[in-house]
Amino acid sequence: MYELVRRHLGKVVAGAAMAVTGTAVAVAVTLPGSAGADEAPRVASAAPGSTTSGTSGTAGTTDAARGDGPAPGPATLASAPPEGAKGVGTDPLTDDELERAEALALTPPAAAAQRDARRNAEGGRGPQHLATELADPAPGERSGGPRRAVVRFYDYGRDELLTRTVNLDTGKVERSGAQRGVQPSAHPEELRAALRLILDSPLGKGVKEDYEDATGKELTSTDQLWFNGDVYRTYREENVPPQLAKCGEHRCVRLVTKVLNGAWIDTRGLVVDLSARTVTRVG
Repeated sequence: MYELVRRHLGKVVAGAAMAVTGTAVAVAVTLPGSAGADEAPRVASAAPGSTTSGTSGTAGTTDAARGDGPAPGPATLASAPPEGAKGVGTDPLTDDELERAEALALTPPAAAAQRDARRNAEGGRGPQHLATELADPAPGERSGGPRRAVVRFYDYGRDELLTRTVNLDTGKVERSGAQRGVQPSAHPEELRAALRLILDSPLGKGVKEDYEDATGKELTSTDQLWFNGDVYRTYREENVPPQLAKCGEHRCVRLVTKVLNGAWIDTRGLVVDLSARTVTRVG
C-alpha cells in the first residue's frame, strides 16, 4: 500500500511540474501531511505571460478543493438474505444440508455398527469429519435432479479415508468407500489437536517461552494463538527422521503459529503424527 501511494503521489507532482513548465497553466497541488486541516491548498504560480481563470489572477479554488458540500453519510451493513433449508441446482450446500449430509453419512446400517470403533483426531469416538461438498450430477442426469453431497471422514483407528455420497432427496447413502495412504488437506479441528499435542509435549517448552517473551503472559491454551498448517508429506522433505517414516500412512501435520495480533512463533520445525500422537523435531 505504501508503494502504491508513493507512486501515485509521484505521478501527481510530476504532472504538476509538466503543466507549469510545458503549458504554463497554474496547477493546485496539495501535499499530504504538509498542511493542517484548516489550511487552503498551496497554489503554484503561473509562468510569466500566462493567463488564469478567476478575477484574482490565480487559479480558482473549486468546491471540491475547499471540501464544501454535504459530507457522505455513515456506511451501512446490509443483512444477508435468509438462507433456505435446501439449495437449488448447483447452489452451494446450505447449513441445513451440510448438517443433514454429515448425519446421514454417519448413520447408514453398515456404518452404525462400526462407528464406535472409529476414532477422531483427539482420540475420541467416531471418525474425524474433514469436508462436505456438493456432488456432481450423475452421468446423463438432467439439471434440477436430486442434490447429493460428498462427505469425507478420517478414521484414526484404522488410518483410513472414508468417503460417502449422500442423496439429500432420498436420505440414502448411494456410494461408500475407504482408502489408505490418501491424505487430503487437514481440517482446522485436526490442526488444533496437533497444537494441543505440541503444547503438552516437552518440545512445546520453546513455544511457551517465546509466547511469554512476546506477551509477558503464560501460554496455557490453544485459544491464545493463531494457527494454520497442513499435512506433512515426506516426499517433499530431505532427511526425514525415523519417527516420521510412517507419515503418509499415518496422518501427520505441520503448523505455523503466531500470537493473536502479534509476533510469529516458529513451529515449522515440529511435526505432529496425529495417528501415533507424537511430536518430532525436524531440520
